[in-house]
Amino acid sequence: MGRMAGTIYYVAASQDGYVAQGRGPREWIRAFAGAPGIMDGPAFADSGRSADSQESAEALVSEFLASAGAVAMGAETYRSFAGAPGSWPLGDIPVWVFTHHEFPGISGADITFVRGDVAEFHPDILHDAGKGDVMLTGGGNLAGQFLDSGLVDELVVTVLPVSQGGGLRLPHVVEAVDPAGVQGRFLDSAVLQRRYGLRRQMR
Repeated sequence: MGRMAGTIYYVAASQDGYVAQGRGPREWIRAFAGAPGIMDGPAFADSGRSADSQESAEALVSEFLASAGAVAMGAETYRSFAGAPGSWPLGDIPVWVFTHHEFPGISGADITFVRGDVAEFHPDILHDAGKGDVMLTGGGNLAGQFLDSGLVDELVVTVLPVSQGGGLRLPHVVEAVDPAGVQGRFLDSAVLQRRYGLRRQMR
């Protein structure tokens, strides 16, 4: 029996534990997948993996899009898309934008703008998602509200082989998860993806 659909915070982070600001799935793929020399760097050498064993990072983006029944994001994440509407990567997936600002829509996109308590809108977002997952993307403000409300089932962290040196830290809830229950997979260019099951841990 497969995994049941849930609400997942999907985020890219530096290897020193900071959220990679302004990078959605396709942005970190462009920046890091296949970057010259990274396969020969210490992060990859220490992994014990060969280049042939790496999963395609582009395939992981496709997996993200295939699993997403709906996407929730905050104002800053949407702002980066609204500035370049021609590069909208989410097709007709229902997208919920939590914002206090007025934004233009994007042609062909299914976008709902809301403001208020995430717990109030979560049932409607789940309904929009159908049998797919609700994906939370972007920085930590909106995700923190979902986490504080106990609405996040999983946290998927894509760890990039760079140090950021400062910024927004990953949620502290990561430290409370039993390491034995963390699933990991290596992607292209020494990128590591970790999947944390949260709902069971937080009960």
